[in-house]
Amino acid sequence: MRTYQQFINGKLVSPTSFAMIEVENPSSGKIMAQTPNGGREDGLAALAAAHRAQDAWAALPAVARAGYLKKMADLIRKHRLELGRILAEEQAKTHPLAQVEIDLTAEYFDYYAGWARIYEGEIIQSDRPRENILLYRKPIGVVVGICPWNFPFFVMARKVAPSLLVGCTTVIKPSSIAPATVMHFASLLTELDLPAGVVNFVTGGGSTLGEALSSSSMTDMVSLTGSVEAGQRIIAAGAQNITKVSLELGGKAPAIVCADADMDLAVKAVTASRTVFSGQVCNCAERLYVHESVADMFAEKLAAAFAAVRLGNPFDDPAPDMCSQISAEHLEKISGMVKRAEADGAEAVVGGAPADRDSGYFYTPTLLRNCRQDMEIVRNEVFGPVLPMMTFHDLDEALALANDCDYGLTSSIYTTNVSTAMEAVNRLKFGETYVNRENFEAMQGFHAGWRKSGIGGADGKHGLMEYLQTHVAYIQY
Repeated sequence: MRTYQQFINGKLVSPTSFAMIEVENPSSGKIMAQTPNGGREDGLAALAAAHRAQDAWAALPAVARAGYLKKMADLIRKHRLELGRILAEEQAKTHPLAQVEIDLTAEYFDYYAGWARIYEGEIIQSDRPRENILLYRKPIGVVVGICPWNFPFFVMARKVAPSLLVGCTTVIKPSSIAPATVMHFASLLTELDLPAGVVNFVTGGGSTLGEALSSSSMTDMVSLTGSVEAGQRIIAAGAQNITKVSLELGGKAPAIVCADADMDLAVKAVTASRTVFSGQVCNCAERLYVHESVADMFAEKLAAAFAAVRLGNPFDDPAPDMCSQISAEHLEKISGMVKRAEADGAEAVVGGAPADRDSGYFYTPTLLRNCRQDMEIVRNEVFGPVLPMMTFHDLDEALALANDCDYGLTSSIYTTNVSTAMEAVNRLKFGETYVNRENFEAMQGFHAGWRKSGIGGADGKHGLMEYLQTHVAYIQY
């Protein structure tokens, strides 16, 4: 079993408490690693290290800071196989998907390293003669990054890469459910000549360590990927210091299938969008609206695709399509939501129950029909391989149903009519819309939600700007 330490001020250090977090392999139920259950003292030590390092780090040219991002990318590639195995093991993520996450994370560091000579300030026209108005973009300071359990390694890079590139220093708190891959990477950072305190990694509970990091006056910004409830706690914790927050929270993505859609393409994409990482992805299609004229045919095709999804353990050969849910508690949540939907009139066309397996927390891909817009299963995030289906009469009704939601992260539509697609894009109230493809974003885009799905966002130029603040100089001569 692997045991990790905190990474503070460039060194691996023992936690202030002897308590440890045990990391479970969800597909076997066995403990595969342990990390420190750090508290307030660990958080404040990491913040102090980041605070001390920030001025000198920001004083470096951006290209010098980018050089360290490239070193991190090379370090990940050097250890890509061991990182991929740890990630698959701690999450019950299929090994190929885990390896994709590791490799994409290395690319992400390289991508933001490429921004060193690109991001810029502005020259603003003055109303006065002999005056220049210069707008500088400067690092916001010390950034706390709080990572989720579903894509812990990639989301770590989402917070570290852009913030370090622009001159911020960071403190990263991985999820207590899946911290092993991130902390393994932290242990590998001792191989680099990264200046002490520039990036720090600490593990512990959200109500203790997380609260200490979010409420400290040393914290200039908190970037969280997590639940709505976690986002609300972060806002409250930072309120006294008016700390900036960037939040990616939950989703309840609608998928609209029009009568003229390429049905095979839609079935393939919707299946992928609902079952990737066992449905535990914020972008995933969470509710389905199908035109009434093709509803029965589409449901039959989709049910067959769901039934064909192969469940298995992360390292099975050939690789399964889907593995376990992250925990027994999460499996119970999914099962409870489906049971309540069925009691309220929904019908499981396929699935509808946990899988019959010797170990692990597996739930079968499930398509529910006879659903209504007011059902819990339609209103609230399932975060599992369960898809409630409804029908619509025309595009106006479909868009109204899709927009009738507390969340606003992603959405999708399947149609061969470009006018229909553009109408949907212009009227859907979501941060992202996918047309005739699965729900997965690009690092050069901007991943951001509306309403309760969050504040701010990540990726691309606009993700970089999250970590910058403006300074305007009025210069008369």
